[in-house]
Amino acid sequence: MYQRQVDFGEAIKRALTLNYCNFSGRASRSEYWWFCLFQFIVGAAVSIIFGNDNTGEIVSGLVSLAFLLPGLGLAVRRLHDLGKSGWWVLLVFIPIVGAIVLIVWYTKPSTPYPNEYGPVPFLNEENL
Repeated sequence: MYQRQVDFGEAIKRALTLNYCNFSGRASRSEYWWFCLFQFIVGAAVSIIFGNDNTGEIVSGLVSLAFLLPGLGLAVRRLHDLGKSGWWVLLVFIPIVGAIVLIVWYTKPSTPYPNEYGPVPFLNEENL
């Protein structure tokens, strides 16, 4: 079976509108990493535009807060895509090792079959 890649715009749309605070289901690897790239670009743009003064720190904090729930939901759905419980996202609180383990998991390919969290995301129906 062929799994279709999610493009940049579709990943942002899905994370910020369709699945804003959704912690159930599955998210593909491309959906997760495109949204991470978007968060990085927005953070860099805010830093460049507003600088490091008080206003910049406030705006940066607000942007980070706005991305907290969609990013967390996407991370949990990405773990579901690998057949793991969303609670594994708490590994981030273990210094260094936890973040490394999560990054390795987030880079793994999706499980190619339905699991307890739902069907394979973004299957191309014409190739089934």
